[in-house]
Amino acid sequence: MPIIVLFYEENGLGLKEILLLKSVYSIVSVSLDIPTGYLADAWGRRNCLISGCLIAFGGFVCYSFSDTFYAFLLAEILLGTGQSLVSGADSALLYDTMIKYNREDEYLKYEGKVTMVGNFSEAFAGICGGLLATSSLRLPFYCQVGVAFIGIPAALFLREFYTRKHIENPIRNIGAIIRYSLITNKNLCYNIIFSGIIGTATLTMAWFVQPVLIHIALPTAWFGIVWTILNLTVGIAALYSDALNARLGENKTYIFILLFIVGGYLSVAYSLNYFSLFLLFIFYIVRGFATPILKGYINRQTFSEMRATVLSIRNFIIRLIFAVMAPFIGWLNDAFSLAFALQIAALIIFMPGLLFLLLQWKKE
Repeated sequence: MPIIVLFYEENGLGLKEILLLKSVYSIVSVSLDIPTGYLADAWGRRNCLISGCLIAFGGFVCYSFSDTFYAFLLAEILLGTGQSLVSGADSALLYDTMIKYNREDEYLKYEGKVTMVGNFSEAFAGICGGLLATSSLRLPFYCQVGVAFIGIPAALFLREFYTRKHIENPIRNIGAIIRYSLITNKNLCYNIIFSGIIGTATLTMAWFVQPVLIHIALPTAWFGIVWTILNLTVGIAALYSDALNARLGENKTYIFILLFIVGGYLSVAYSLNYFSLFLLFIFYIVRGFATPILKGYINRQTFSEMRATVLSIRNFIIRLIFAVMAPFIGWLNDAFSLAFALQIAALIIFMPGLLFLLLQWKKE
């Protein structure tokens, strides 16, 4: 990520082509999220993880040995497809494994560890990628091919305990799962949408970080350091997500997450100076808590035969809300100010977030 734009420019791409590549990736991911989640339920989580790792590996190979827009386009399609196959299947397999050993109450702890390792890796990779790029902008991609390959044998060594059932009409069954998740089971529906709203909020703030750093005139040399610290913060916080949930309980945890996420937007909006670095740090702590906790709540309320599909519905909602919200917030930033955009983003997050929280409590 720290060098991808420089890599594109070195290969003759302009901003128009770069944004088009990112749009294609998002379209592929959004369109495949639910079908691949269902595929994980019907065909197997392990099979999807192996396939996703193989396809993503192919995407990075394509990037490593290409220098044209259309080759990069193919790489983005492969990466989007690979990510969709992994998304949902990984958490579903983890939860099923915990059930197998009668340790599902420890799911949050292990989902937190997964989040921690991912963010630690991202922070470490950001530093390494920047250093490798000083030698060659293509060198990080060669190394990424090796990293991506590790996922293939890792997936092959996984064990799956969920017994798949024969499905005669997949399309009808997907529709039935969507209907159950978003209409029939109201409590699950409210959990999925609330989790989607919070997921969108944390994703949107990630795109606000660099504009905030630019606004406060932070030296460019510190951008990578701040980015690394924030990712490490998410990882450390995720490790303690189960402890927070145990201490506060489910209802208070919901309130804690919503208020601190919305409060993070407002506090940064009213403190666009160096103090905002500390506020971003607090926001990223809550982000680390939120992801494993909210996934855990959804897992508890669904069945093994539809778990990956339901988690993919959550991911789909996050991407869908972000696709609608992000351009509008970006326009507010350009037309008015960064502070105003952050304030409106807080309002957009708070109102539906509070609504679905109240609906959930009313249902209970």
